[in-house]
Amino acid sequence: MSKKFLPASLHVQSFAQVGATLDGADSLQNYERLSEELQRPAPDRVVNWSAVGELRSSQGGEDQVWLHLKAATVAPLACQRCLDAVDVPLAFDRSFRFVADEATAEALDDGVEEDLLALSTEFDLLGLIEDELLMELPVVPRHDLCPTELPHLLQPGATAQGTVVDELGEKPNPFAVLAKLRTGKLN
Repeated sequence: MSKKFLPASLHVQSFAQVGATLDGADSLQNYERLSEELQRPAPDRVVNWSAVGELRSSQGGEDQVWLHLKAATVAPLACQRCLDAVDVPLAFDRSFRFVADEATAEALDDGVEEDLLALSTEFDLLGLIEDELLMELPVVPRHDLCPTELPHLLQPGATAQGTVVDELGEKPNPFAVLAKLRTGKLN
């Protein structure tokens, strides 16, 4: 008989001992803190995730508990240029090593490269997924080319970068305009 593991209250040690796997596809709206960052509700968006437990032998003789976790989604965020929604892919693929308690994790944290977490019999895997996705949010989400820029680019005399060219096909020098303002010879 195989043991059933629940992502909301995962017994990490047992999960790793049997080398178990879990995966899921949850509505993005189930992740409350992540949903607060969205431009608009996204009932059709899904967070796909998978988790694999593993015991690794260590030099100290005691097996180490590891969890490999992956997740991905596409979040509609507010573009910081045009303020319309921009679909931003969020994804991570990380491994975590579990230690006895928080104090041990803090003591070892500076000396190791891997991410350390405290062992728990009621570990919230979905909370960890949400934490990791939140850390993947861009500081300044934006379109590569905002939809509001498209009409401007289609105007006569506009270039692909959105700057207007003069009759000779050259970009006007903005410093030349400033110099004219300074000397009073604007025309």
